[in-house]
Order: sequence, then C-alpha cells, then structure tokens
Amino acid sequence: MRRAEVCQQTTRAGALEELDGGGWRFTYAAGYSGEPVSLTMPVAQAVHEFDRFPPAFEGLLPEGMLLEAMLRRYKLDRTDLFGQLIVAGQDLVGSLTVQEAA
Repeated sequence: MRRAEVCQQTTRAGALEELDGGGWRFTYAAGYSGEPVSLTMPVAQAVHEFDRFPPAFEGLLPEGMLLEAMLRRYKLDRTDLFGQLIVAGQDLVGSLTVQEAA
C-alpha cells in the first residue's frame, strides 16, 4: 500500500492512500481546519474514498509535453498516477504539495 502526505499552504492537511483491492482513500488529519484540498472533498467529511484515482489529484498532474518529459526522465508508467503525483508533488499548480510518506 502506498501513502502520501498532502499539505495545504504548508500545513499538513491529510493523507492519500492506495487501498488493497485498487481503491483510494483521502483522510484529513485530525484537527485540520484549513481550506479543503478540493471543493469536492469538504473538510467536514474526514474520509473520502474513491474507486479510481481521485479526480482532485489527477487534475493536478502535468499533461502534454510536460507529462511526456516527466515519464521519460523518471521512468514512470503512464498509468501510475500516484507515482506521477509524487514526482510532481512539490511543484503543483495551486496551494497543495504532496510527498510520499515514509
């Protein structure tokens, strides 16, 4: 199971986890009261589960030439959206940063 820490404006907002069986879960950190990581994932609901990679995070990934360059440089599989998010995670558009959890 892979896991990533998600920060909103440098404050730890929560964690994104790949579940056994193929789903995904984003869980807000206990006590987090900042901006939601996405309008589709309100803070009032602490846990958000998805059958496929969460669209809120997929929408942060590069496309076109930037995607192609990233795939080549880091030898990533085109279907590994989590891997792409980790590589791009410190330089995302907007206020979020993502890094792989230890």
